[in-house]
Amino acid sequence: MVDDHPVICQAVADALHHTIGVDLLGYATGFREGLSEIQQQPPDVAIVDISLPDGHGLDLVRTINRQNPDVGILIFSMYDEKIYAERALRTGASGYLMKTEPVEWIVEAIRCIERGETFLSDRMTNRIVRRMRQNGSAEARFSVDELTDREREVFRMIGRGYSVEKVQDELGLSRKTVETHRRRAREKLGLDSISALLQYAMQWMYCESKGLNGER
Repeated sequence: MVDDHPVICQAVADALHHTIGVDLLGYATGFREGLSEIQQQPPDVAIVDISLPDGHGLDLVRTINRQNPDVGILIFSMYDEKIYAERALRTGASGYLMKTEPVEWIVEAIRCIERGETFLSDRMTNRIVRRMRQNGSAEARFSVDELTDREREVFRMIGRGYSVEKVQDELGLSRKTVETHRRRAREKLGLDSISALLQYAMQWMYCESKGLNGER
């Protein structure tokens, strides 16, 4: 397990303690330590946090996949699955579990990944399936990546707290055009309201400011 929160690690250890056939091989508190531990003693499943003190969890996922492709990877994170789950899967993770879920779910996730399956919450699975049906495509992509350049620009400004009027002034667009880009962004992200879009955009921008969106 690669996570720099001792309380979380202890909770996971307690959840696994009486689970037959599951042994927690060890802990690591950062990117480099985790990679070293996995190279020395490859586990069946590595449990990785996104936010690490010396690197990005998704970069660790890529490195593990390259060096130890037989290791399944479960992302166990405080960050909203709507923002990161699909990106984690595309990066090479086999599952995504939020830390707000019951810690006992981690046993189910490990079992699922050991069987060669993908673990996601029912909410996230339904979200992906719904969008696949809407798009008529079998490819599930990270939703923000689906925005056009202009839609993404408007989305980012909304995340900074800009009003429609300020967005139109900054971009030199009409109010109607800004509202159209905002509506299309909301629909592509599968959100039900403008307030939900605002909340999503603000969380996205916060993660970006912390270097947690996997963009370099």
